[in-house]
Amino acid sequence: MFLRTFGWSFATTVAGLIAAGLIWGAEGFGVVLILAILEISLSFDNAVVNATVLKRMSPFWQKIFLTVGVLIAVFGMRLLFPLLVVGLTAHIGPSTVIDLALNSGHTYHGLTYGQHLEAANPAIAAFGGTFLLMIFLDFILEEKDFHWLRWIERPLERIGRLEALSSVIALVALALAARFFAAGHAETVLLAGLLGLATYLAVNGLSGVFESGLESEESEESAESAEDSDEEGAAGAAKPGKSLVQVAGKAAFFLFLYLEVLDASFSFDGVVGAFAISNDIFQITLGLGIGAMYIRSLTVFLVRKGTLDDYVYLEHGAHYAIGALAAILLISIEYKIPEIVTGLIGVAFIGAALGSSMVRNRRSSALEAAAEREPTAVGGR
Repeated sequence: MFLRTFGWSFATTVAGLIAAGLIWGAEGFGVVLILAILEISLSFDNAVVNATVLKRMSPFWQKIFLTVGVLIAVFGMRLLFPLLVVGLTAHIGPSTVIDLALNSGHTYHGLTYGQHLEAANPAIAAFGGTFLLMIFLDFILEEKDFHWLRWIERPLERIGRLEALSSVIALVALALAARFFAAGHAETVLLAGLLGLATYLAVNGLSGVFESGLESEESEESAESAEDSDEEGAAGAAKPGKSLVQVAGKAAFFLFLYLEVLDASFSFDGVVGAFAISNDIFQITLGLGIGAMYIRSLTVFLVRKGTLDDYVYLEHGAHYAIGALAAILLISIEYKIPEIVTGLIGVAFIGAALGSSMVRNRRSSALEAAAEREPTAVGGR
């Protein structure tokens, strides 16, 4: 199972590093390897959150995510999207943007492609930060089956019953970011943040509508099957339809779009930070693309292995990491935060959640073992 899931990632790594060595030599080989490691370290929490969404999708759409989704992630989000952002924010024509990207020494208005991309950081950070903040808020404010940090989660669940509270908090956070972290860019930050909020509400909302419709249809079909079985006097339960968890059709399509926008939000800081390592857009795309392959494979592995069901606090840790990343993105509008800080925060939350899950599992096993021994002890008296 491990090799089947990660096979394409391993193959892409070998082919990519060989190509890097042949084209750019030992230095290019090292740069691509570092970029791949950077992408993986920054996006591990992305894989956990992706898995919570992907397990709700049918096997067909899981394959789409691993194939078409990879192409969108590598070429769309890490190659074409930065070109689009630079063109829109700097008001540069497509041919000039491509020329700047292909020739790291060329400048437009005194700035290289990487510098233009860095100048677009306020808009990028506001969009991605607001989108990720909504993901965190909707998770932390909703009712959950398990609580990790109960002293935080239970009070927030109670106030989370207020309708649209997550949107209100996100708007307040965006306004504060525009006020204190966006000197000279307040209008751009507000507009980009509102677009991030609108994108989240649209994609997540449409997915929820279609998923609810699918569940209603399945409930009606199950009820009809049960009635038919009763009339025919058949023993046992009615034949089950599709799993209520795994969705297909329009619902799965919008979940797929949600995952792609989520991936874009996670990739922003990696793409911008990559220019501190290399000015070659193809090195950056190759390195980040290799990392993106591993994130995709890890996502599918978590789903197929049932890891999120076995370690119930992983989802919590990933969402806390997303909340931290959202805050970092909004702060980075004004202040430069090293990529290593972003990566370590995500790893720390995931590691703490994994450790807490393992402790919980050991306690549950000990209680079950004690419960099994108790009847024997009573009978022997």
